[in-house]
Amino acid sequence: MIVAHGLCDNCWQQNPVRLAGQVERLAARLDDPPAWLSGFAAHASARHCAGRTSLMISRLGRLLAETGTTTPQVILEQASRPGRSAGTLARALEDFFTDAGLAFPADHAARREAARRQRRAEETPEPLRPAVARYAAAMTTAQQRARRAGTRPRSDRTLAGDLAVLRDLARFLAAGPVKTDWATVQAADLEVFLARRPASGARQLSILRAFFRWARASRLILTDPTTGIRAGRPRGYYPRTLAVADQRRLFRRWTTDPAVHPHEALTGLLALLHAAPSQDLRNLKVTDIDVTARTIRLGRRPHPVPLDPASWHACNAA
Repeated sequence: MIVAHGLCDNCWQQNPVRLAGQVERLAARLDDPPAWLSGFAAHASARHCAGRTSLMISRLGRLLAETGTTTPQVILEQASRPGRSAGTLARALEDFFTDAGLAFPADHAARREAARRQRRAEETPEPLRPAVARYAAAMTTAQQRARRAGTRPRSDRTLAGDLAVLRDLARFLAAGPVKTDWATVQAADLEVFLARRPASGARQLSILRAFFRWARASRLILTDPTTGIRAGRPRGYYPRTLAVADQRRLFRRWTTDPAVHPHEALTGLLALLHAAPSQDLRNLKVTDIDVTARTIRLGRRPHPVPLDPASWHACNAA
């Protein structure tokens, strides 16, 4: 159906000329139209299709009318959705304002993670909720302190996962014989809770130990109920360790037997003397070897590994 300028409805919706008229009408409706309005429309249209840009301009018009201000920083803060992803309009506004030097970037990821931690605390049953909320604040403070100190802070995902385990424990305690205080939690309660998911029992137990250590230090409990609890065997690969006599026999084979292939000797000595896993050996490259310093880079180890004379001889032979 022809609606305007000889174009069908779909073509007219995607026509860039339509955006100029939309911006003019929006500026006419506002008492104090911002000077950056046309610049933002050009910025958005260069990165999005005409239809999406039109939707962003419409939402921006409603945002300007609701806030009653044209200050870029305020508009950027209001465009963000609390506890959720930033959204197309918020990301476009942030890119435009920061590139133009009109506003500071908004830390959407940090706000989203903070809202996720708050939801974990709010999902905890009421009698046990205050302690979990305080623990969440303590973990956040420790994370920020580690970032300032340049150490390895715990990730936001780890903090949210720890709070989820505590929330599940609180729900478990509230569902059985009602416990309204963390001080009344006993080791038997925790053992039953951990037995529900034996595959993740070791990880959950480490989270509970950290929480109850903090609770005891904060004088919320008198005794730590996790004392004496042992988790099942953790998941992972546990290879069989060779006896010392077998290790010596292999070392003599790889260092003195001329019939041994050089590749076998190198991989064997790296595994025996430097604990190099098979994945690191498969990914080993020639550029990982420093001939001058006689070192080798293995996997994700932070520093090069110095090679002993036997390993270095095998490396040269290979």
